[in-house]
Amino acid sequence: MADLLVRGVDDDLVQALKKRAGAHGRSQEAELRVILASVLLSPPRRNLAELLAAMPDVGVDADFQRQSDHAAAPDVFN
Repeated sequence: MADLLVRGVDDDLVQALKKRAGAHGRSQEAELRVILASVLLSPPRRNLAELLAAMPDVGVDADFQRQSDHAAAPDVFN
């Protein structure tokens, strides 16, 4: 396993790391490992265009048109 040294970290970030590590019951070093792994080893997020392009074709646009508001609503309480 390699060692990593990061210099010049903002004091606010260090305090936030301490708080987060304490909340999770871990050392700062262990918390940093978790953060790095979750960000760098997770699958990349897709943008909206990619998500929309991946949606299956489920019908024609007419299938999703609004019903006429002029039709009388059924009385469901009687």
